[in-house]
Formats: sequence, structure tokens, C-alpha cells
Amino acid sequence: MTSNNTVGDGPFTIERVRADVARLLAEPAESVDVDENLLDRGVDSVRLMSLVETWRRDGAAVDFADLAEEPTVTAWTALLRS
Repeated sequence: MTSNNTVGDGPFTIERVRADVARLLAEPAESVDVDENLLDRGVDSVRLMSLVETWRRDGAAVDFADLAEEPTVTAWTALLRS
């Protein structure tokens, strides 16, 4: 089954966002549920800023507040692709 979030030529697929989060948490990507609250999972403000900087270097126009508002891989992927 393929998610609509993976379609397109942009660098921000749901798989990439999930992998970035998993790497930050030092866990396998498969262990990160794309709809779980990542703040509850251990993504604190320092880690979130690290993701923001990584994604900005790759061309995303996101900020900390936008990501903190809805902290899931699914929501972040949508923001990164918009």
C-alpha cells in the first residue's frame, strides 16, 4: 500500500521524514509510527530544532512552531511538501 505522501519528485517523502526522526531517536525507522505524537516519543525542543535545520538545508521552508503544532511524521511530511 502506498501513501499519497510518498508521491512526487520532492526530497521530503514520508519515508525520509520517518527515517530522519528515527535517526534522531537512535531507533529503527520501523519503530516510529507515522501518526504518533513525536513529542511524547522523545523529540524535545533541541532535537526538533536539529530537524528544522536539516530540512532547511535541503530546501524546506519550515519553522519550529509549525512542526511543534502537530508533531507527527504524517503532518510534518505534509508541511515539508507544501
